[in-house]
Amino acid sequence: MKIGITSDHRGYDLKEYLKKELEKENYEVIDYGTFSTESVDYPDYAFTLSTNVVEKIVDFGIAICGSGIGISIACNKVKGIRCAKVSNKEEAIATRIDNDANIIAFGEKTTKEDAIELVKTFIETPFSNLEKHIRRINKIKEYEEK
Repeated sequence: MKIGITSDHRGYDLKEYLKKELEKENYEVIDYGTFSTESVDYPDYAFTLSTNVVEKIVDFGIAICGSGIGISIACNKVKGIRCAKVSNKEEAIATRIDNDANIIAFGEKTTKEDAIELVKTFIETPFSNLEKHIRRINKIKEYEEK
């Protein structure tokens, strides 16, 4: 499985930690930056990650910024992205089962232990494929086409 990861300067340390931990578990991780703690604009990185998820270069994405909110908003501007800012395991499960989310986002203050648990839960939880969830996702896709 290929996982794309990105962050702004505030999420850099957590991104680096997650990248190493996922690689230890034999996930292929593609790092879309940033590559330092020098101040950057998170939308630039969100758009790059999101484009690579939509183009299926990676299977899932991980996005980190100061709060997790700004980068998730930017990711969701890319047609075909369903990015969820999650704070706990239940949300990570729900957004995969119900929404078939393809990018997980969180803030820099998420602990390393929580972050790796959230990511693993997210990527290991399958979409339910229930008709009601497919119908709802299709409504989002139809709206994106307008």
